[in-house]
Amino acid sequence: MLRRLRMSFRLIVCLLIGLCTACEPVNRASTGPTPGIDVIELSICQAHEALRSGRISCEQLTRRYLQRIETYDPPTKADAAPSPSASRSPTPANRLNAIIAMNPNALARARQLDRQSAKTGRLRRLHCIPVILKDNVDTADMPTEAGSIALKGSVPPDDAFLVQRLRAEDAIILAKSNMGEWAFSPYQTISSTHGETRNAYALDRVPAGSSGGTASAIAANLGIIGIGTDTGNSIRGPASHLALVGIRSTLGATSRDGIVPLLGNRDVGGPLMRTVTDTAIVYSVLAGYDPADPLTQAGIGRVKPDYRRYLKRDGLQGARLGVLRALVVTETDTGMDVDTADPEVVVRFDQAIEDLREAGAVIIDPFQIPDFERLTEATGFCSRFRYDLNRYLNTLGPNAPIRSLGEVVASNQFLPQSAGAMQWAMAVDVDPGSQQPPCVDVQGDPRRKALLEAVLAAMDEQQIDAILYPSWSHPPRLLGDSESPHGNNSPVLAPHTGQPAITVPMGFTDSGLPLGLQLLARSFDEHKLLQYAYAYEQATQHRRPPPGFGPLQPEALSMTLAR
Repeated sequence: MLRRLRMSFRLIVCLLIGLCTACEPVNRASTGPTPGIDVIELSICQAHEALRSGRISCEQLTRRYLQRIETYDPPTKADAAPSPSASRSPTPANRLNAIIAMNPNALARARQLDRQSAKTGRLRRLHCIPVILKDNVDTADMPTEAGSIALKGSVPPDDAFLVQRLRAEDAIILAKSNMGEWAFSPYQTISSTHGETRNAYALDRVPAGSSGGTASAIAANLGIIGIGTDTGNSIRGPASHLALVGIRSTLGATSRDGIVPLLGNRDVGGPLMRTVTDTAIVYSVLAGYDPADPLTQAGIGRVKPDYRRYLKRDGLQGARLGVLRALVVTETDTGMDVDTADPEVVVRFDQAIEDLREAGAVIIDPFQIPDFERLTEATGFCSRFRYDLNRYLNTLGPNAPIRSLGEVVASNQFLPQSAGAMQWAMAVDVDPGSQQPPCVDVQGDPRRKALLEAVLAAMDEQQIDAILYPSWSHPPRLLGDSESPHGNNSPVLAPHTGQPAITVPMGFTDSGLPLGLQLLARSFDEHKLLQYAYAYEQATQHRRPPPGFGPLQPEALSMTLAR
């Protein structure tokens, strides 16, 4: 109870002072920072409170996170990268392997922001907040390799649109994180550049894929803002496996510009955060129109300017939530030979439903979508990776290390486990619109359109505000395990229908493995998802940091602050 009261007080303070800290002057009379500031689970609001009060400078805060990376997850040297011919990574058993590169300009930018705030007395929305970017998000000052040895050392000519937005609000790009090669695998995070990333809660477990590097880093408190990408699972899945909040936006709500593509008609970028409040803050910055991405025209007038406005502790009162039992198959549901949900996941999910009901939600259980199995089976991911990647490579200019996917395949510069995906991609050499049926957006693909219409019709008929299901119906697998049931539910609806979905911590297994609850809503209803997720988060307080990545030792802190 005391913990909840403290968190409530912090939230009230944060909301009172507002996200736009430009309205709040910086305390210039401070005598300097104190070593007692703990960055474990530090929020954006708390970081800004410390900066405004003068208890810490931007440079010192940045050094604190750089020191955590150096202590807990120093990037491997370039000559230590695994060979693409290796079937698995030689990552040491005690190594997280989430961070692959630190931004050499981070401290210089922090000092610049200190001078700026001292002169103006103001802070922008993300002033000095450290960001960890997935390796497929373009940065003009760091390589963007998409987990592929074929793109080793590739520095794009400019920033991705979402990076431009982060920098415009004075966030600091701190580091790049490991990812699954070309974002192929939703189950694990193994690159041909840096090997395999481990789960911060259990180093013998996977962090899911392909944004597992970002997720493990943010869970271990190596940064505050995490950015991932999601084609079918890769924000929400790692969020579930690492006790984080991850939101997949409506297609068209956020820009795809500057993201190395997997499937351009399903890709989105977005935040992986420790709290719903921080998710709302960052999502407010990222969402919006980008002239470089025509799809974002759909969001004009529908994207909200500030999603924090919808964060209410009683936000579940009267919300009608439908339980999609079709994604929670148990042994008592069927006599067929199908994978069933893990019993611990079912228990936690049923408890989540009760917690939602107690918080004021109206639960419709079960929520059924007519012809669900046929509709979902008919919307498999169509192949357009070759087309989308070749277009991206053209944007790199004359210094691009490769010109086409064909060059990658011909040179054999990929992991053995990527061979099937490479064959799948190379087998299609036509414009996506010329495929039959077309491999394009929701309205242009009859399979995707039929599924969306069925979902919306069922939601309308039963007056459902959001649909509920476990993000994964099994806990994180052991490293190297590709045989046991995975239970990945994230690719079933949202990627095909274009609807938004959010994962929020649902608790832990008895052995301490994180589990995630997923909510899916109508297009551009991200404000409702954040509202419901926030009310659930505040009622349950499931998030807790991994035990192996605690505060730095006093001597390490002293060295960091003294530099």
